[in-house]
Amino acid sequence: MLAVTATLLLIGAASLVIGLQDHRHPLAGPVPQRSGTAVRAAPASVPSGTVPAHAAVARSVPVAVRIPALGLAVWLTELGLNADGTVAVPTSVQVPGWFSPGPSPGQIGSAVILGHVDSSKGPGVFFGLRTLQPGDPIEVNLADGVIATFRVTSVVQYQKTAFPDQKVYGSNGSSALQLVTCGGAFDPQTGHYLSNIVVYSSFVSAT
Repeated sequence: MLAVTATLLLIGAASLVIGLQDHRHPLAGPVPQRSGTAVRAAPASVPSGTVPAHAAVARSVPVAVRIPALGLAVWLTELGLNADGTVAVPTSVQVPGWFSPGPSPGQIGSAVILGHVDSSKGPGVFFGLRTLQPGDPIEVNLADGVIATFRVTSVVQYQKTAFPDQKVYGSNGSSALQLVTCGGAFDPQTGHYLSNIVVYSSFVSAT
């Protein structure tokens, strides 16, 4: 079994949450009109001897995520649904969470990891998400020892009122990973951002 990288940081859950709070992600419904500008995708090559991009790995809980371009390596929590059917958000600004009712990273479908952009105390774990570029790798450590690697295909900003739930959470028949945080204009009256940043990535390999 492969060990989770020793650089992972385990941060407490006492920070004030404002980043993703108040955003609803229902699992079903029509796909809203897409807003914002997508970064053009760069082709991702699949290294020889690895699982091809259309294949899925066995379901396993993701325990950590590493994004080299951001210098980020952090443990993951699990997120479910609130009583009203909306997606729960992480309780800590510094610890992102995997949406566990959906696929695990590497399975067919869209795995989703949510993290906060900031709080009144400073930047959150996904503060730099908007700076990722097509081709940047994302590595997810799974509980069974597998490391699933993805490549960023696009980074898109959506108004929260036009968030494309089906595009982010739905399946297109391949293995994908979406990272979600807040962004855009900040409304000081409500204490929330008006938009979301979504990083789309596709499966490359499992080791």
